[in-house]
Amino acid sequence: MSERQPEALLLDGVSKAYGKTWVVDRVSLTIPGGSFFSLLGPSGSGKTTLLMMIAGFVTPDGGSVRLGGRDLTPVPAEKRNFGMVFQGYALFPNMTVGENVAFSLRVRGLGRAERDARARAALDTVHLGGFEDRFPKQLSGGQQQRVALARALVFEPAVLLLDEPLSALDKKLREGLQAELREVQRRIGKTFVCVTHDQDEALSMSDRIAIVRGGRIAQEGEPDDLFENPASHFVADFLGESNFLAGDLTPAAEPGLLRWHAGATGLVQAGQPSQAGPALMALRPSKIAIASGEPCGMPNRLPGIVTGSSYRGTAIHCRVDTPAGPMSVSLPSWRAPFNPEPDQRVWLSWAPDAAVIVTDDRA
Repeated sequence: MSERQPEALLLDGVSKAYGKTWVVDRVSLTIPGGSFFSLLGPSGSGKTTLLMMIAGFVTPDGGSVRLGGRDLTPVPAEKRNFGMVFQGYALFPNMTVGENVAFSLRVRGLGRAERDARARAALDTVHLGGFEDRFPKQLSGGQQQRVALARALVFEPAVLLLDEPLSALDKKLREGLQAELREVQRRIGKTFVCVTHDQDEALSMSDRIAIVRGGRIAQEGEPDDLFENPASHFVADFLGESNFLAGDLTPAAEPGLLRWHAGATGLVQAGQPSQAGPALMALRPSKIAIASGEPCGMPNRLPGIVTGSSYRGTAIHCRVDTPAGPMSVSLPSWRAPFNPEPDQRVWLSWAPDAAVIVTDDRA
């Protein structure tokens, strides 16, 4: 594989309309060279159209796509030197694995010996060495997806684009291939751009994530920062589960803290917006403690009544009615210190830095 330092991929105000509907609306992004970057969003958000504009299959109505200093917007897809991995593998059933992987090299006019050598190297990269003479029907779904990946890598593309590459696989196989895909990307150092609607997939594989909503970027950043510091109700709700409590903020006596009240009085951590007025707080269920008695020394606490619970393997999820509204709580199931029962009176508590103030962008 080439040792040249990958260049950043730049989207500068790209837009696309179908009729009077803007499916992508003035999106600007910088995708660092050599990174694993995910476009994450619900169905119909515009993420696949964004990927197709990067690939060159869809022409923007405005803006530009650049690789380093080169404007690719007028360059046709077949001349961009971008690899593509589709959801449905798109392997030729009448060709062997080796022939499938080498197909793009044959189109480019490379000789048989070089094609075979590079196909074997690409299959080794995805841990399928020795599978050259098999046919796609002799492979599992996961193996077929790895062949598709090898075929996209064999001609050393500048960027690899992946359109929901693992969505056709079952959960366990998908999780295994997430780790493999990330390991391949790190080893070869190529820029990967992946479209997905699966939050766990994006979090586990990506260096950076852009969350797409209504054709625009709702928030972009590193996975842990997006999860811990969502900017809006949409991001907090889409990227994992959150509780939302509405209230009013007033400056607290202690510098850097804000006082919150929504059925109770509590604190949110320094670094939150300092202006007084209506506010919306997001709180992850796993950051809430639950107990039968009122906790001492916790500035944020609410009484409640358990309305139900469900066992989910590694965690027990509880639903609790509180004066601030219904809340979800998640606690580890292994040696859980507390096992709530329906109709049981409980207390919920959380640390000041467990919650974040988010923009209320609910429609």
